[in-house]
Amino acid sequence: MFSENDFIPKKFSQSVETGKFEWSSPSNIALVKYWGKKEGVGQQIPANPSISFTLNNCKTITTLAFARKQSQDGFSFELLFEGKPKEDFKPKIQQFFERVLVYLPFLKEYHFVIDTQNTFPHSSGIASSASGMAALSMNLMSLEKALNPNMTEDYFYQKASFLARLGSGSACRSVKGEVVVWGNHDNVKGSTDLYGVEFSHRIHENFKNFQDTILLVDKGEKQVSSSVGHNLMHNHPFAERRFEQAHENLDKLSKVLQDGNLDEFIAIVESEALTLHAMMMTSLPYFILMKPNTLEIINKIWKFRNETKTPVCFTLDAGANVHILYPETAKEAVSQLIKTELVGYCQNGHYICDQIGIGSIENKNN
Repeated sequence: MFSENDFIPKKFSQSVETGKFEWSSPSNIALVKYWGKKEGVGQQIPANPSISFTLNNCKTITTLAFARKQSQDGFSFELLFEGKPKEDFKPKIQQFFERVLVYLPFLKEYHFVIDTQNTFPHSSGIASSASGMAALSMNLMSLEKALNPNMTEDYFYQKASFLARLGSGSACRSVKGEVVVWGNHDNVKGSTDLYGVEFSHRIHENFKNFQDTILLVDKGEKQVSSSVGHNLMHNHPFAERRFEQAHENLDKLSKVLQDGNLDEFIAIVESEALTLHAMMMTSLPYFILMKPNTLEIINKIWKFRNETKTPVCFTLDAGANVHILYPETAKEAVSQLIKTELVGYCQNGHYICDQIGIGSIENKNN
């Protein structure tokens, strides 16, 4: 296990003048939810552990081109989104560079051109901060590895996850692995608040190629950002019990992922989703991110599951969209449900079919 100090490089053995890397990093969907941060501005330390499925199709592809510059008195970068300048993204990257400079001291030595694109529509209501920050972190680690070729693979991936976390907390779960745990937990080997770790146990066949169809209920910007929502947990009347519950549910889910009990999986995952939104509705100020169509979809899923005994469930992120989770064996039945009963609740009839993936991938042919 690495500490923060382990990620501060001592000295680089090589010199690199120019180059380019390209990585794609996926989004992820938490099964046990991360909601609430420990005190400490900019540190992105979770108040409770979380566990997520890494997705496959919803991803960000980022190219990082770099060239050494004369002056080292500040950060120098251009930011492109789908090939066009994107000025409103720059403050977030500037803040990220400031946070990680101590771990990537070469950042002021280069001019960077960051060109990023998503495989899902930018206005779809799917958060791209996790996949975007993970992809950028993978590229920056590729540059560090060029400067220090003796770096181990473990160090490479764990530091990439560590850096991604400092950009967007859940981004640390988009680096590597089908199932990722982030946050200290007594019964998860190697777990830490500093970066995500791959679930260390064998995952039951029931969860191989597990499907996630994302129903796009509301593509608009949330009226309350996740950052604000996290901060509202500091004085929340139910916060401490919620954090304990997350530990308990992670224990239960760890067992379920190994033994394949789909009924128990459904109970934990749906409870976690509703608990997340219950925390929002009971904070001060309180807020609701679900929409009427979110509730319509949930009730349709419950009715369908009750009538057909199909092992399908929902989860939610911090928004109105619904993730429908189900094993590959139920794909035909759930697809029919979506087309005949649920698509009408989606904005413009839009939904995205996805499944469990393996994490970030480097494109070496850019």
